[in-house]
Amino acid sequence: MRIIGVIGGVASGKSTVARLFERLGAGVLDADRAGHEALRLTQVEAAAKKRWGNEIFGPDGRIDRAKLARRVFAPGTAGHKERLYLEQLTHPEIARLLHRQADEMAAAGTAAAVLDAPLLCEAGWDDVCENIVFVDAPREVRLERALKRGWTTEDFTARENAQKSLQQKRKNADVIIDNSASPELTQAQIERFWASLVP
Repeated sequence: MRIIGVIGGVASGKSTVARLFERLGAGVLDADRAGHEALRLTQVEAAAKKRWGNEIFGPDGRIDRAKLARRVFAPGTAGHKERLYLEQLTHPEIARLLHRQADEMAAAGTAAAVLDAPLLCEAGWDDVCENIVFVDAPREVRLERALKRGWTTEDFTARENAQKSLQQKRKNADVIIDNSASPELTQAQIERFWASLVP
């Protein structure tokens, strides 16, 4: 099964692009959803409680992602250190969940799957991708989208700073999809790329 990695800046529309590929017949390997699952694993919850205490847990006894984000995206070296710890804790579990999904898709005869992972390059998962698609949108467009999600400008900047530079990501890509204009324009670009892959 061919795996297509989708990368881009924060709020560039990677998940939207993944869904458009899905409409064309691709499977979607959703690392964000796998990350949610990983945070609910008993061993991850126990390690997180030992590291950060009860204050990162919500009333339901589960990890509150917003509270955890305030720790791991804190400014300076403190946030970087906590983020590295979280990645070492969760990335192996996320990878295991994604491998399981990929095996199930391949067994079902899926020809191609899109890997939608915010830290795809940072985690080294680009090594399993035959193609890398970079989703492009100007910073002001991405920031506006992030603010509509309820983020602050500081949230946006912190997440952007935690990732590889856009120049590095763009350089790693096989194709660039402009996702700054209409959904129809984005879809047309994806359809052209898909047609070049799937006869």
